[in-house]
Amino acid sequence: MSIPNEALQKLVQEIETQAIAAQQQINIVRSQISAKQREIRMLQLTSNEVSTLPPDTNVYEGVGKMFVYSPITEVDKRLSSETTELKSDVENLGKKLQYLETTHKNSREHIDQIFKSGGRA
Repeated sequence: MSIPNEALQKLVQEIETQAIAAQQQINIVRSQISAKQREIRMLQLTSNEVSTLPPDTNVYEGVGKMFVYSPITEVDKRLSSETTELKSDVENLGKKLQYLETTHKNSREHIDQIFKSGGRA
């Protein structure tokens, strides 16, 4: 049993569109992971610097165009909570990346299978 040329062409086109969309999403997710990992590294470096300061040091955080005094303990808490949140985001993006890579691989395999079978179902 063979599939008509038009239907085969439409099927291949749909699978190719899905593969292209998955590849674009993979690139987006990879850049998001990279950006979040950079943010995590910056937060860790900031936390390390803050932890080396004496406890009575005045610490100021930027808020818009001004700086506001914040106790070191609050700054450290905020840095650690942001780091935890970003790590969770990176983990979720990793799962999404794995799903997209599988989708892309499957799409490519389906296209190869169609071409190898010569359009027979």
